[in-house]
Amino acid sequence: MQRIPLFFVLLFTGFSIQLSAQVNAKDYRLAIEKISEKIVIDGVLDEPAWNRAQVAKDFFMITPVDTGRARQHSEARVAFDDEYLYISVIFYNNAVKGPYVVESFKRDFSFGKNDNLLIAIDPFDNQTTGFSFGLNAYGAQWDGTMFEGKGVDLNWDTKWYSEVRFDEDKWVGEMAIPFKSIRYDETIKEWGINFGRLDLKASEKSSWAPVPRQFPSVSLAFAGRLVWDTPPPKQGVNASIIPYVSSISEGTHLTEDDSKAKVGADLKYTLTTALNLDVTLNPDFSQAEVDQQVTNLDRFELFFPERRQFFLENADLFSNFGYRTIRPFFSRRIGLNVPIVAGARLSGNLDENWRVGLMNIQTKADELQGLGAENYGVVSLQRKVQERSNINFLLVNKEAPNTDPSVSERYHRNAGVEYNYFSENNQYNGKIMALRSINPDPSKTGTVIASHLEHQSIRWIWRVQQEYISNTFSADVGFVPRTNYHKYEGSLGHLVYTASKTNPLLSHGPSYTRTYFFDLDWHKTDQIDILSYIFNFQDRSRFIVAGARSAIDLLSDFDPLRNGIGVLKAGTNHEWTNLRLSYDSKPQNLFTYSLNAIIGGYYGKGKRNAFIGEFGYRVQPILELSSVINYNQFDLPQPWKEQSFWLVGLKANLTLTDNLFFSNLFQYNEQVDLWNFNSRLQWRYKPASDIFLVFNSNEVTIPTFSSGWNLTFKINYWLNL
Repeated sequence: MQRIPLFFVLLFTGFSIQLSAQVNAKDYRLAIEKISEKIVIDGVLDEPAWNRAQVAKDFFMITPVDTGRARQHSEARVAFDDEYLYISVIFYNNAVKGPYVVESFKRDFSFGKNDNLLIAIDPFDNQTTGFSFGLNAYGAQWDGTMFEGKGVDLNWDTKWYSEVRFDEDKWVGEMAIPFKSIRYDETIKEWGINFGRLDLKASEKSSWAPVPRQFPSVSLAFAGRLVWDTPPPKQGVNASIIPYVSSISEGTHLTEDDSKAKVGADLKYTLTTALNLDVTLNPDFSQAEVDQQVTNLDRFELFFPERRQFFLENADLFSNFGYRTIRPFFSRRIGLNVPIVAGARLSGNLDENWRVGLMNIQTKADELQGLGAENYGVVSLQRKVQERSNINFLLVNKEAPNTDPSVSERYHRNAGVEYNYFSENNQYNGKIMALRSINPDPSKTGTVIASHLEHQSIRWIWRVQQEYISNTFSADVGFVPRTNYHKYEGSLGHLVYTASKTNPLLSHGPSYTRTYFFDLDWHKTDQIDILSYIFNFQDRSRFIVAGARSAIDLLSDFDPLRNGIGVLKAGTNHEWTNLRLSYDSKPQNLFTYSLNAIIGGYYGKGKRNAFIGEFGYRVQPILELSSVINYNQFDLPQPWKEQSFWLVGLKANLTLTDNLFFSNLFQYNEQVDLWNFNSRLQWRYKPASDIFLVFNSNEVTIPTFSSGWNLTFKINYWLNL
């Protein structure tokens, strides 16, 4: 009989807990006025509408402490007309003056490396979904969709307008967001909204409605209220078509140089103010960023994120079901070996309680590779329950319609349900999920049951998690690198905050994590213990020291260096300990760095010494240079003996304006003897309309030699119908 872990019971108990927020965000109310005069987006707030607008001011500090008002004064204002939602901010440097800190003009900048404004908007007042917009001090834009109340998907882009002006006393941001660019319910009279500011020269993060320091400043659970006396406009018909044309030249060591042209289009159609239909015909993903190389020492498949735009918008509805290593839908399984003919996606809110996601994608056959055409379908349905929790239903279907009915691979399906719990004060979250794979072949039909419960307060964080995956479970369109196990994991961390503001140390404290893996006969196969101590400094730098112990019984043969020299046999036991040191420099400096060192044992009673460094330098705001240097040294028994390999990555981002971007990435991975170069020029000649020139070249030796290159010219245009 299967055991039921204690914390699985606690999880059900935790779901019944209803805690009141320490701060009632609904007390922070900001009225929005409909205006008739024109507002010019120029960063100069000289229009009468801004003088009449109610002011959101007296921001609260979030970090380094969240017990009072921010030292740097901030103001925010809002207004609207029949076409745009207008937002303006004034961020004063009354307490600390000095140069502004920015990376570049790059869109969707890194939050922690820029003086910036972030805005969270909750137009359905459900505290879970919404939109985030932002600017850095030099005017670079940030936009994304929000999910789970605090996550931001920056892969979403839309048309909006902004301008920034600054001097030594303040910086001013002015924005116009078309109502057609967002989704909302015009019958809701109060939206959630919050304004967040990060000022690195003052090492201060603040927000209009107060947010506890352990949470992101855009957490919707702590948003204030945007009060509409006059409802926002009805959107009516809203359709856009984005045609593209591209020319591709390419060659490999096996084929001669070849050139071809490609034409396709994307269609966006608003069915309701909150529900959107996206259609793609003959899509082209040549401008997508390449994967960054990693040193692979893992026994199981590594996760690489999706980078193709069609799969990224509203991705949380499709890809966030489960856990990082239990994903029934992983879009990178689609269209990598054969081209996509067409795809359609319906996603959005049906009302304040229901969200829906429907996706259907068709690929074409490739006779040269012996691959048939396949159809992929995903159905996602999400129901809000309680204040911030939800129940999700997911069905993933892969069909090979022209396959012989007697063949077991003619279809493969995953079906599941999960309950996501979020307490009202955001301190507790949890999940219970069940998943089933369905296939004509019984060896691919199995079950997953998993759950977790987590608590996060200012000083304490703990988490317990359980996973069970049967040995016959499979996910052809998912990411489930490991099956046939029970997993139990618990972690506990504590932070002690210093009392003195003059102390360079902000907080410090220990954390401990233990992870068990058992096979289905309850034989322990893995035990990993990590004890660490963290030091957080006032200037936002961080130092961590940790010790780890691993005890692993190999369930299959494993090459510990993944370079083909030899394997460790299944059934062998391996135990080792190591010391890990990590330091992240303060982001205010023009030169920033992150240093990590690992010293200790490894598989086969061997030794491993590793150094991982990330370095960056910026010439504000036009040039950002970064590099990754990863060195591993091993001392192992025969046949490996002493081995070492490097991984080097060099990246240069040139942003001459906020519409012209030139990025270059060079990578060398000695582990697989791979050389890769990617160069991408992007000119955003109109909002959401781009011209790309992309060059890729690569050469890899392990496991077999291959090389190739391609040069792509692509132009697209966003046309509102």
